Amino acid sequence: MFASFRQSMAWLHTWFGLVLGFVLMVAFFFGALSVFDREIDRWAIPETRFEPQPMPSFDRVLRPVFERIEPREEELAAARERVGGPLEKNLPLMNWSAYTTHRDPVLTMYAEFAVTNNPDDPADHAHGWVTIDPRNGQVLPDDQLKIGSEFFYPLHYSLHLHWKDLGYWIVGLAALVMLAALVSGVLIHRKLFRELFTFRPWKAVRRGTLDLHNLTGVVALPFHFVFAFTGLVIFASIYLPVGETQLRDRAHAFYEQEAAAKGLAYTPSGQPAPLASVDAMVVEAKRRWATRGMPGEVGWLTVTHVGDSNSYVSIYRAGSDRVALVGQAVHFSGTSGAVIHEEPPPNTASSISEFLTGLHLQHFEHWLLRWFYVFGGLAGCVCIATGFIFFIEKRRRQDASLGSFGLRIVDAFAITTVTGIVVAASSLLLVNRLLPEHLPQRASWEEGAFWCAWLLTFMHAASRSAAHAPTSASRAWREQCAAIAVLAPAAVLANWITTGDHLLATLGRGYWPVAGLDLALLVAGAIAATAAMHLSRRARAAERSANFGTPVAAAEAERA
Repeated sequence: MFASFRQSMAWLHTWFGLVLGFVLMVAFFFGALSVFDREIDRWAIPETRFEPQPMPSFDRVLRPVFERIEPREEELAAARERVGGPLEKNLPLMNWSAYTTHRDPVLTMYAEFAVTNNPDDPADHAHGWVTIDPRNGQVLPDDQLKIGSEFFYPLHYSLHLHWKDLGYWIVGLAALVMLAALVSGVLIHRKLFRELFTFRPWKAVRRGTLDLHNLTGVVALPFHFVFAFTGLVIFASIYLPVGETQLRDRAHAFYEQEAAAKGLAYTPSGQPAPLASVDAMVVEAKRRWATRGMPGEVGWLTVTHVGDSNSYVSIYRAGSDRVALVGQAVHFSGTSGAVIHEEPPPNTASSISEFLTGLHLQHFEHWLLRWFYVFGGLAGCVCIATGFIFFIEKRRRQDASLGSFGLRIVDAFAITTVTGIVVAASSLLLVNRLLPEHLPQRASWEEGAFWCAWLLTFMHAASRSAAHAPTSASRAWREQCAAIAVLAPAAVLANWITTGDHLLATLGRGYWPVAGLDLALLVAGAIAATAAMHLSRRARAAERSANFGTPVAAAEAERA
């Protein structure tokens, strides 16, 4: 079929990358934004623009709020669907939990309620949650979309396609294909070291694009490989070929054995009992961490079997100073406050698992490294985008006489996933600042604005790709770049008008969550404006080439 092994690898690299490159573009772009998901939340919800807070007092602040949490209506509706009928009037309370990081000003608190009449899953449950200001325990409005942590972040690994976990499977397949594309890309390039120092933007479009594709692919190769691999590791339980019931039964048995080994009750006793002072338990946990040479704050706190004599409190140390998310838990009896179990350092297998998970999720406190994550993700975007452009440019002249419909479809999808996602993200941020603060279902309006904007970019790209001459680039590229150049600064301006937090003010007081996003939007707008002007010059040069048909004009158009 192929004359050589390198040709077979080139075919695999081209077509695997093309078919699922659109998904990878979404994963890389929104994964890069998710590095600063908490900071984007602060920009999107002005009420939360204050400094990060440690875990507050459980006894004085958290417990009164926990006691008021009820199951969410959407959770109850899903539970009724699983049960196939009505639920109990008051679902029994099971667990409380709260998680925070060194970047969280606000605190989200969760309660878990037992769904007791599901015959297929006796451990079925529903959730309730609220977000509070940890300084005073005030519950914050829950109808505002946390754009960073609740929209961009899950979008990069689930595509917000939750039916049968379809989004996880699509992204997982794309990550697997990416690993194959990385290996095949290395194999088809004989001189990788030279590729690292080769970039000729003054050459023809195809040559400069291919140089940039190779450069970004080689420079960020370890980053791309590690993140594709660790992403698969994190969701391995979804991809394992085990039946759902069998997997659930095994998980229950595993957790029951693990709890028994630590002396923790897996099931409640049914006997009510009061909860001891959790604040005293926190003091003891911090003392034990300090004794072991690792003083720190509480990152995750859970109360299991709330109100039962078998209740226990688990207090996990925040992992902001290491790669692992959390660790070194100390478990206490909920009724007496006595220590039941202090977890020892993890074994080798657990350490590797925690390291790989923490490496991907990067909740550690290292700002420079976080920016490397952003640049690595954006390098992946550039690598994929230049791969699309090279594919289209290479085949445009070959297919000019045929007017290839397939090439125009690829062009439309490439535009939608390269410039379209930036248009959609900028539109979401702009709409976030323009919508009335107390608009009912405000979060749904914001999400709808994102999907509508992205759909419009596809319709625009498809219409322009069908209308343009086969030998020239679609006008949609420069028109959508121009849209970004307007939308991104407009979001910055809207933030200033609606909150008063203009860039000079936020820079002056060093509030980087807002200043950083404003600067990023302005940079994106400037890059998009530059790209739009460059594409306009190239289009004019192409028109001159078409009018005069001279070799010199053709060469100028190709270099433009």
